[in-house]
Amino acid sequence: MREFSLLINPSATPRAPYGDDQAAILNANGLAEARAVISSWPGYAPTPLVDLSGLAREAGVRAIYYKDEAHRFHLKSFKPLGGAYAVARLLMDEVPALAGVPAVTTQDLLDGVHADTCALITVTAATDGNHGRSVAWGAEMFGCRCVIYINEAVSKGREAAIAAFGAEVRRNPGSFDDAVRQTRETAAQEGWHVIPDTSAGATNPSPGYVTQGYGVMAAEAIEQLPSADTPPTHVFVQAGVGGMASATCAQFWQAFGVERPRVIIVEPFSSACWFESLQAGEPTIVSGELGSLMGGLACGEISDIAWPILKPGADAAIMIADADAAGAMRLLARGISEDPSIVAGESGVAGLAGFLAASRDKNARRQLGLDATSQVLLFGTEGATDATTYAEIVGRRPEDVASH
Repeated sequence: MREFSLLINPSATPRAPYGDDQAAILNANGLAEARAVISSWPGYAPTPLVDLSGLAREAGVRAIYYKDEAHRFHLKSFKPLGGAYAVARLLMDEVPALAGVPAVTTQDLLDGVHADTCALITVTAATDGNHGRSVAWGAEMFGCRCVIYINEAVSKGREAAIAAFGAEVRRNPGSFDDAVRQTRETAAQEGWHVIPDTSAGATNPSPGYVTQGYGVMAAEAIEQLPSADTPPTHVFVQAGVGGMASATCAQFWQAFGVERPRVIIVEPFSSACWFESLQAGEPTIVSGELGSLMGGLACGEISDIAWPILKPGADAAIMIADADAAGAMRLLARGISEDPSIVAGESGVAGLAGFLAASRDKNARRQLGLDATSQVLLFGTEGATDATTYAEIVGRRPEDVASH
């Protein structure tokens, strides 16, 4: 097994204020709009922030806080904050002209006020699992048609979970990036609306809505910290195309300015497009075999809208092996000392796996400033979104792991 790799971002500007280039993508007004819409949905509640004090002692840091997105609505991941929110915003933008009304609210959509008009609209997305499930859930909730493209590596369990929300699921040969291209081509031919979690051209606002929705998760975490005036010293956050990582970085940057925590991106060895891009100083495509146990992170191209935030905002990047993610899943399932047992999926534990790898390496600790005073924030972005895969890795069914 390869050891982890650490890159200190040569373009990082840790003492710089949140600038106009960043605010053009994610800002306080956008966050307020996202929170207003998302908090109105049935079943909304902030997900828990768990204090892993036992793990913190073992890792030689002061505190570890774990934001558990397995409890987000009933989709077991953070993705509804992005995909379903973007579907709502699309319909709020498109339905007024079609229905001949001045405006449409999210409550109108929930109440089915314009159900006939919504039914005429088709949304589509490419996914490794969770994003497509979120878009399908939003489409079902608001009453529009949905077609989701998956790549050949997506499990049958995740395919079924998407279809359960009434979406038509199409399996496309090749990688996630191949599915993205097929989605765009078909949408252009059919007049559908693409809801991507990566950049899709300057005229499509949906990636911005997706990313802004993810900021709600980080905003919740800030409010749940023991002291809202004292940020964590380190945030380890997994990145696929970079939407969630950039939203998290942006939210802490806006909230704490030059006192913001260090942000460390974590990716699989096989698809570390952010590691390679930060090292090169420009967006860099990773090609070849992108497959990983961490399927939600198996992306070869970064999101363009995340680049202006993460190029200066990410302090470091880490590449990890699949075995590191599997080990982190098992560690959370058994718990340490007084820590609760936590159900976490393969992609959702990458930040934790990256932190653990770095914390065990003397040079990495020095380079990242990890010591006994450090307070670390992790985002557990999914639970057992495929129960069969989870049981194969952990050796226990998710329902047998006594999650808090």
